[in-house]
Amino acid sequence: MASDADLIGRSLDGDVDAFVEVVERHEAAVGSYLVRRAGRDAAEDLLGEVWVAAFESRRLYDRSYNDARPWLYGVALNRLRRYWRSRPAEDLVADVPDVATGWDPWSAVDLGVDARAVLRSALTRLKPEEREVLRLVAWEDLTAADAARALGIPAGTARRLLSQARTALRDAPGVSALLKDRNSTKERHR
Repeated sequence: MASDADLIGRSLDGDVDAFVEVVERHEAAVGSYLVRRAGRDAAEDLLGEVWVAAFESRRLYDRSYNDARPWLYGVALNRLRRYWRSRPAEDLVADVPDVATGWDPWSAVDLGVDARAVLRSALTRLKPEEREVLRLVAWEDLTAADAARALGIPAGTARRLLSQARTALRDAPGVSALLKDRNSTKERHR
């Protein structure tokens, strides 16, 4: 199976179908990323923009990396930033059901609401660059090095930002109690 780097190289040599294969490999992951960040409606339009931008900028792709997913997240983040700048602030809150896919609120509504409030508050206290690295690592399952590639920063900086984010979250008011409560609930249900 050809790597993403090989496929991008072939697309640069005129094989347009090779880039289609890159799209097919990563469409679900990039689409999910956009849904979590901008909501389902906006994500559909943004996903098309991501593929156009990626195709147009594929000459800039560093083919020493076989996996294009971090690069594609970087392209997606640039489209998101453009989208956010163009929207009024009140339109930028993602639809909660889209953000919480697979979440069953009925088993512990109170705990879930409290947890979301505590975590949302803790996340807003992070620096924007810490939040971006944390989202890419926690939500998109990237390594810190891949998150660095997506954000265009050194890998050491991404690792530092991730460590700072984790420390800040762990030390945030209410998070420690929330984690203890969640762990004790798990123990009771075993």
